[in-house]
Amino acid sequence: MSDDSNSSEDASSGPSLRFSRPVASDGAKVHQLVASCPPLDPNSLYCNLLQCSHFAETSVKAESRPGGELLGFVSGYRPPTAANALFVWQVAVAEAARGMNLGVRMIRQILERDACAGVDRVHTTITPDNAASWGLFKKLARELGCDYRSEVLFTRESHFAGSHDDEVLVEIGPFKPLCG
Repeated sequence: MSDDSNSSEDASSGPSLRFSRPVASDGAKVHQLVASCPPLDPNSLYCNLLQCSHFAETSVKAESRPGGELLGFVSGYRPPTAANALFVWQVAVAEAARGMNLGVRMIRQILERDACAGVDRVHTTITPDNAASWGLFKKLARELGCDYRSEVLFTRESHFAGSHDDEVLVEIGPFKPLCG
């Protein structure tokens, strides 16, 4: 997929979907979607506006066709200290779209963009008990034909003052870049 186009259609599984880069006006819908997807951490609406504007090139929304209902959103960015990585910040999938492999499909949409040229790894953090996220990222590693490794990045006591579970860093890769 080239960055010349803001969107693509996909009807490979389930309802027809339109994948595209988010825009600032999507922030409130993203905020509502994330709130409906526990155990995702709810960010402020302002944070979601920044995800949809500052990080639009490395984020994606999935909308139903026809209708335009927001069914999924992935926020990501390329860390300044790891230019060959896409850090996936959050993956939100509406209940109506679960079981369609939408999370993996959205991440692949991002990896196919020119903005991810040279990316051969995906990073994310997951709490130990988030089975859905573990399943999604293990499936992504299988689909990309590579291994993954994990280690605790932020601990409950040292980093979250006991108020949040550990966050485990997951690194998928290396894999052949999907862009170009």
